[in-house]
Formats: sequence, C-alpha cells, structure tokens
Amino acid sequence: MSWSETTLKLPGRLWAALGAQALAWWRSIYLTAVILVLVLSPSSYGRGARGMLLGQMYAQTMPVLAGFTALAALLCAVIARIVIVTAQSYGLSRYALDLVVRVMVIELIPLTAALFVAMRCTIPAGVQVVQLRMRGQLAAWKARGVDPIRAALVPRAAAGVFAAITLAALSCMVALVTVYWSVYGFSLAGFGAYTRIFGQIFAPSLTLVFVLKTWFFSLTVAVMPMASALYTPVARHRQGGAELGGFARMFAVLLLIEMVSLMGNYY
Repeated sequence: MSWSETTLKLPGRLWAALGAQALAWWRSIYLTAVILVLVLSPSSYGRGARGMLLGQMYAQTMPVLAGFTALAALLCAVIARIVIVTAQSYGLSRYALDLVVRVMVIELIPLTAALFVAMRCTIPAGVQVVQLRMRGQLAAWKARGVDPIRAALVPRAAAGVFAAITLAALSCMVALVTVYWSVYGFSLAGFGAYTRIFGQIFAPSLTLVFVLKTWFFSLTVAVMPMASALYTPVARHRQGGAELGGFARMFAVLLLIEMVSLMGNYY
C-alpha cells in the first residue's frame, strides 16, 4: 500500500476509532444505569440471588482486607513522618497535622482503595464474565429467560462497590490512628487537640464531597470492568488488550472525579 493510499484512509480509521470509543463510553453509562436500577429492585434479591451476592461480597472483600489495611497503615506512617519532619524543618509544625489529614484521609486513601479493589477484585471479576461469555453461559441464561446482567453482573458489581467502600472506610480509620501515633506517640495528651483539628477539617461541605467522591469511585471501579467484559467482542478478549482499554477509561473517570472533588473542596 502506497503512502498516499494510507493517508487517504487515515481519516476513516480515525473516525472509526472515535466512534468505537464513543460507543464504549455510552455502553458504560448505560450499564451503570441498568445496574443501579436492578440493585434498587427488590426482585434482584431472591433466595439464590442473595446467596450469590453474599458470596461475591465475601470473595471480593475478605481476602484483601487484612493486606490492604496493613499497606494503608504503612503508607500513612511513612507519608505522615515525611510531611511532619519536612514541616518542622521549615518552621511550619502547626500546619503539619492539618496537611497530613487532608492529604491522607481525604485525597489519597479513597483513590488508593478504589485502584486496589479494581486490580484485585473487579477486573478479575470482569474476566470471569468474559469466561462465561466464551463458554456460552450468558447466552444460555438468556435463552432460558434469565437476565444475564441480573444473574452475572449485578452481584459482582454490588460486591465491588461494597469492597471499595469498606476498604476506604477502614483505611481512613487506620490512617487517623496512624497519623495520631506519628505526631503524639502513645500518649493521650494530644487527643483533644487532634479531635478539634479533625472537626475543623471535616466541615459539612467537605464531608459531603468526601462521601460522594468515595461512592463514585466505588461505582466506577465496580461497573466499568463489567461493561468492558460484557460489550467488548470476544475476539478482542482472545487477542488481548481489551482489559487495558477498559482500565484506561476507568482511570480517566477516576481522575475526572478527583478533579471535580478538588474543585469542590478548595475552590
């Protein structure tokens, strides 16, 4: 193929790539809406569905709970020590505690928990959905009148949301204890000042932004791998690279949520 022919075909390829990306984004939004409706529907919690949901919640949360808690404690201790020592060297000790709490609890922990759940839980759950598609299980369920989204995706997505929120909440508590220990040691002398600073930081508006950010983080990491697993052609999954595209879209949404939360907190 000559250079001129390649140049003439480039706009068509570009438009095809943009159309594929737009379709992938639309399918992710559509699947999010469908899953939210099904999660809020009482008919999704029959006897078999409850057992499947509880099994997925246990499988996606318990195996990673202890490891992530230990990782969060270590990360908080290291970052808190670095920030405190740096602030002391510049004569800014009075701002060190405020800075550590804002950076660790409000910004870093929710994003870290979401990414950890995505890598260890929801992306592998998406791979399970792909395997069900390859075996024809989803098509068999649909032929029998069983909704594949309700049967396969809702329990995994709900369990992913639960895992992300649980890890974020537990890690925030661990971070608060670790930061206090890094500043005051094992003494209770600074408990009053610490709780006062904590109350000043978590104003109602900031608390609302924090809760919404954690919720949207958990929803993103739970649903977007499911959308990639359900709608991406099986041939692309066999060739590889489909999971990478889904992860890139998921990471872009996480960054967008983080940017919006930063504007809501500090502007």
